[in-house]
Amino acid sequence: MIHFECDYLEGCHEKIMNAFVATNMEQTCGYGEDEICAKAKKLILAQCKREGAEVHFLVGGTQTNMTVIASILKSYQGVLSAVTGHINVHETGAIESTGHKVLALPSATGKLSAAQIKEAMETHRKDPAHEHVVQPGMVYISNPTENGTIYKKNELQELHEVCASYELPLFLDGARLGYALTAKENDMTLEDIAAFCDVFYIGGTKVGAMFGEAVVITNEKYQKDFRYSIKQKGGMFAKGRMLGLQFETLFTEDLYLTIAGEAIRKAEVICEILQEKGCQFLYPPQSNQLFPLLPKRWLKQLQETFVFEPWGIEKDECSAVRICTSALTSQDNFEALTGALKALV
Repeated sequence: MIHFECDYLEGCHEKIMNAFVATNMEQTCGYGEDEICAKAKKLILAQCKREGAEVHFLVGGTQTNMTVIASILKSYQGVLSAVTGHINVHETGAIESTGHKVLALPSATGKLSAAQIKEAMETHRKDPAHEHVVQPGMVYISNPTENGTIYKKNELQELHEVCASYELPLFLDGARLGYALTAKENDMTLEDIAAFCDVFYIGGTKVGAMFGEAVVITNEKYQKDFRYSIKQKGGMFAKGRMLGLQFETLFTEDLYLTIAGEAIRKAEVICEILQEKGCQFLYPPQSNQLFPLLPKRWLKQLQETFVFEPWGIEKDECSAVRICTSALTSQDNFEALTGALKALV
């Protein structure tokens, strides 16, 4: 079977594997305090262009979301998120396990708007019993969203401004950030992300690395003692240089954006073929995640060779699925899928 249900099925980019092999017997100090991690941090900060920012490496996305959110919120606070946000639907109550509530807001596209944040805050403030309910303490978004949509620069700037007006930290989950930054409709750079977010992370696990996420804390208020939170949440990786090595490789010669862009181009071709076949999409196709409504007879035929993720929505004899390309999707697998789609009658 050929798998397209998610974007972390392969191992890692060959340059990362070669770097693992080449440095395998080198000795470095542990817990990310080595010279390899230091170099990787410099490479990342050079693109962020944010003076005073800090970079920390963690292993996975859920661990990162939980660590960042728990380190910022006070005991009586919760985090505002789209109802479809990863922390709300796909993390087994990880945030709640730290004693903090996810405050879900409705969203048709997976995105939050500045107007929603303002409404949520004003509703809370004007509630006569506001001290008896969880106080919104930060805002969580992801780019791309769980629905594959991306934020535009003006949307992120508006979120930044409304969050600042209410003294709410803005946290961006960038598990798939490379795909957002290389999407056709994107108008942002890493520098823009760093300018508008108090904390964000650059995903490696889903964008060509074996594992790893790079947390960038731009607001000095949330930098102090963050490593204590990493340790407490089980994220302080003893062989930390293995994380730094991957991000050093990804941020050398623009490898991160290059391989993410290749995944985007593959997704665009798949999207074009489906559109030519008359397929509708649940959400605007903007990144490496596509959500087509496939006629059931087509889906049955395709499932003889390919694996997609069922999305649990039926409409007009069609079933919604998620089709993902990744930074490591092989040309052979890509051509197999596009060929099969073109052959559908």
